[in-house]
Amino acid sequence: MNTDPIADFLTRVRNAIRAKHRVVEIPASNIKKEITKVLYEKGYIQNYKFDDSTPQGSIKIALKYNPTTKQNAIVDLQRISRPGLRQYRGADNLPRILNGLGVAIISTSKGVMTDKEAKTLNVGGEVLCYVY
Repeated sequence: MNTDPIADFLTRVRNAIRAKHRVVEIPASNIKKEITKVLYEKGYIQNYKFDDSTPQGSIKIALKYNPTTKQNAIVDLQRISRPGLRQYRGADNLPRILNGLGVAIISTSKGVMTDKEAKTLNVGGEVLCYVY
């Protein structure tokens, strides 16, 4: 049993990047699927696939690398809100990551989205992680 599945998701992706893997497989949940969709929309991962053949299911993520420099598109993933200390922000003071170059993934009442999308919809929520 895992007490923080989002931290496990981020750690698996981080470890796969450091090991230069092309694909990483992660046990699925609804929040992980939404985070994966946000990472894909913002161009941090190359592709993803949801496999529902088992009861829990899994997520296969194809990591994105620069073909010439072999650098990954994701430089760092940081877990912000954790089970022991939840971090909530209102719409007026959402964080800016690397002066707008990175994204903060926010869980709002309207779904999981980036900080920029939450600011345009004028909703706040739980700051899940930073990606840059």
